[in-house]
Amino acid sequence: MLRSILAVFAGLVVAWITATLLEFASLRVFPSPAIDALDLRHIAELVAGRPVAALALVLGGWLLGALDGGIVARLVSRRRWPAVAVGVGVLLFVVMKVMIVSYPLWMSIAGVLLPVPAALFGAWLVRGRNAAA
Repeated sequence: MLRSILAVFAGLVVAWITATLLEFASLRVFPSPAIDALDLRHIAELVAGRPVAALALVLGGWLLGALDGGIVARLVSRRRWPAVAVGVGVLLFVVMKVMIVSYPLWMSIAGVLLPVPAALFGAWLVRGRNAAA
């Protein structure tokens, strides 16, 4: 049981790092003017003015994070349910972000519907493989 809990934690950390790196990459590839990061109105204006490719990169970070988090969770635990837990964790993170920032509808829908399947796909990719103990 402890191994599964550690697997969920490791998967969530990997998912968070991946999503954060791709969000930073989006800002690096598609620079934006300086804003007050604590003012939600400024953040909403920034998001509304971002190119679709920049938003797709952020969405890709969420989904790739769920995928590689699911892979890590499955490899560590050797079970599928920790990968599902990682997918649900990413889903909750996305729901929180969507509630705080006004993302476009297409991005919000994809961000809510796809993290759990992405994490399950990651677990499926490494099925039958044993993690190095």
